[in-house]
Amino acid sequence: MIYTATVTVSPESEKNQSAVKKEIARTLSKTGVKNLPGDAEYVLEKRSVDARHGKIKIILRCKIYVGEKSGPKTFEPVWKKAGPEKSVVIVGSGPAGLFGALKLLEHGVRPIIIERGQDASTRKRDIAAISTQGIINPDSNYCFGEGGAGTFSDGKLYTRSNKRGDISGVLAIFHYFGADEKILTDSHPHIGTDRLPSIIQNMRKKILELGGEFHFGLRCVSLLTKNDETTKSTGTTEKSASKKAVTGIVAENIMTGEKIEFAGDAVLLATGHSAPDIYKMLASVSPESLEAKTFAVGVRVEHPRETIDTIRYHNASNAKKLGAAEYRLVSQQDGRGVYSFCMCPGGFVVPSASGPGEIVVNGMSAAGRNSAWSNAAIVVETRPEDIPGNFVSEAQKAGCPALAGLLWRMWLEKLTSEHGEGQKAPAQRLVDFIGGKKSATLPKSSYAPGLVSSRLDEWLPKSMVMRLKNAFRDFNKEMRGFVCDDALIVAGETRTSTPVRILREKESGECVSLKNLYPAGEGSGYSGGIVSSAMDGINICETICKKLVH
Repeated sequence: MIYTATVTVSPESEKNQSAVKKEIARTLSKTGVKNLPGDAEYVLEKRSVDARHGKIKIILRCKIYVGEKSGPKTFEPVWKKAGPEKSVVIVGSGPAGLFGALKLLEHGVRPIIIERGQDASTRKRDIAAISTQGIINPDSNYCFGEGGAGTFSDGKLYTRSNKRGDISGVLAIFHYFGADEKILTDSHPHIGTDRLPSIIQNMRKKILELGGEFHFGLRCVSLLTKNDETTKSTGTTEKSASKKAVTGIVAENIMTGEKIEFAGDAVLLATGHSAPDIYKMLASVSPESLEAKTFAVGVRVEHPRETIDTIRYHNASNAKKLGAAEYRLVSQQDGRGVYSFCMCPGGFVVPSASGPGEIVVNGMSAAGRNSAWSNAAIVVETRPEDIPGNFVSEAQKAGCPALAGLLWRMWLEKLTSEHGEGQKAPAQRLVDFIGGKKSATLPKSSYAPGLVSSRLDEWLPKSMVMRLKNAFRDFNKEMRGFVCDDALIVAGETRTSTPVRILREKESGECVSLKNLYPAGEGSGYSGGIVSSAMDGINICETICKKLVH
């Protein structure tokens, strides 16, 4: 027999198998399962921490095996060696592109991955130059390169997208390629930016071994298209002027400028949320394929880790047993949500601009989550109707109204740069932001390029400032001590998601106006985060394979 039970234990009892078994037996007895045999074995399915009400509790969801072989189902890859017969060009090597490529290989379809950035090893040097020299390679940085934006910004695997696909399957693949086994059971799984690059490289090696291709340092600049022929029910054909068929892409070598064509049976567009040139390219070809969507912008707040650990665990010493504390905060302000995003316990604030003349910040943590700081984005929901009229007019003049939010975001990132110094970011003590005064000094920070004291409350958009101030007051009621003299806010957090969606057919996932083009991942506007993007790439590529090989 196999049973499932959720039990609550103390941190001290968590590693004591006898104590956990005793609690499991007590819990099962309430459901009529009496006298659990001594040889029964349990397997942990999910672990979470409840730090409410001043007492730490560990919640364990277990599967109990009585008279049957125990253990989680192991991942068994079913990838095939791909031949040249069928191929899909994948633009972008983030989670949507990589997991999509692995799904193609289940069907023997060859993935041809085009990535504007560099491989993970080279990318490390490009990223280091941002912090040490203020030099940004616009094609290889925190946003672009092997593995996508998540590779060097934490590797969080938590998602609420339970209905979008097999979350456990994505986690199992990460584990197969080298992630720690605990990602299979933690309620908020996390790999760590120090470990994720090697895992991504292992995925690349497997894809290459099975006949796939990788091409780094090549930027997609245009689509190869032809007029599509559609068959009418009468058996006659007609040329369709409204929907072209994509047959491949044109990529430009970022070093030489040489243009190279890549043809395929389909194109998976998995370019992430930080590539405005891709949206502008699509706007020039098919503006009707884009629509404006809600996104979020704000700041990153950083505290000494001990402050957050003390608030959440009621005693900072509990962090030694439980790890750095997390939080999730939400507030409604004047009809818009204000919330924490990408919380990095024991982490760092990092520079995430993807071009010169802009400042963008993000957060990351190593696997150990053991730095002296904890940080999170605090962002304000921003709807298409919130975009100032001058950006709407600019987008309309450009022939694509859907780009208004993107233009505003780009403007805000340049404005932030004007109030910084190189990659030194503008910052303010949280108490001064709320109180409306310049910070005479700034607390120590994990942000390596450095900070510039600035009145964020004066130059950030007024509606954003008002909502942030009120939300911070609410957060301090929920987490007493959140607003404190050592709390710091850094501008600007603008890349939580894309302001543009690439419209696609509901069933096929194909772009509504370009046949054989399949938008996927964060850049498509249909997912957010590593796992949901991976599932999106998997789902779209499964649909592509049904069309190509079935």
